[in-house]
Amino acid sequence: MPELPEVEALTDFLTEHLVGRRVARVLPVAVSVLKTYDPPVTAVEGARVTAVRRHGKFLDIATDGGLHLVTHLARAGWLQWRDRLPDGPPKPGKGPLALRLALETAEGFDLTEAGTQKRLAVYVVRDPAEVPGVARLGPDPLAGDFDEERLAALLTGERRRLKGALRDQSLIAGVGNAYSDEILHAARMSPFKVAASLTPEETHRLYEALRGTLTEAVERSRGLAAGRLKSEKRTGLRVHGRTGEPCPVCGDTIREVAFSDSSLQYCPTCQTGGRPLADRRLSRLLK
Repeated sequence: MPELPEVEALTDFLTEHLVGRRVARVLPVAVSVLKTYDPPVTAVEGARVTAVRRHGKFLDIATDGGLHLVTHLARAGWLQWRDRLPDGPPKPGKGPLALRLALETAEGFDLTEAGTQKRLAVYVVRDPAEVPGVARLGPDPLAGDFDEERLAALLTGERRRLKGALRDQSLIAGVGNAYSDEILHAARMSPFKVAASLTPEETHRLYEALRGTLTEAVERSRGLAAGRLKSEKRTGLRVHGRTGEPCPVCGDTIREVAFSDSSLQYCPTCQTGGRPLADRRLSRLLK
């Protein structure tokens, strides 16, 4: 799933390639991708793009007509830029293409989604806050006013485990499954530590890991073409998706806890005092 760093890089890329240019056509291919119908998606045709912004994991393309084309790429969605779009409208079918946006210059992008779950979402709204997922977002962890005190306040009374708390978009916007693993590894904390139990020193470590991990990932991705962002994310991850490999910090074997719809990876030596986590849905530290 694209998370804050990849969506931030896509925002930069689209700012360079879209702002100041006029939308010629918006062609939905998969009906499931459209989550709003009034205004219709065709209402942005003829409008000039004025800005591209990020709200958590949401991409917001603003136009001079006052409308916003807001996209959430979900787990298996992606944006593919094309310097020259194919002639003729795309044909509906069983392929990954969900929506095509064409500029007057014949450039544009395709929104694609692999798999069968079809969670990729496109909204056309007058205000991004009309999108329910945007309206419920918590603070952005890379915002200038997101300081250590604010993180401590967010975690006060939070009885969930750190892994789940970090992934909650209404608590902190933009962090998903991959970067929550990376942040907790950098902070040297168990994913199952209760968020409200952090000491001031541990809160400081978590804050530094949160800001540092995301900032480094954004910098690695900045300036890359949209098509290269997926591979850059994979190469930059230290523990997520690396079950069975040696930890780059201590050399211990990276382990995994699997759930029904996702998994997490961690280093026992760096994060859990050398003790493995039980690999079941309600995992607890093995005694």
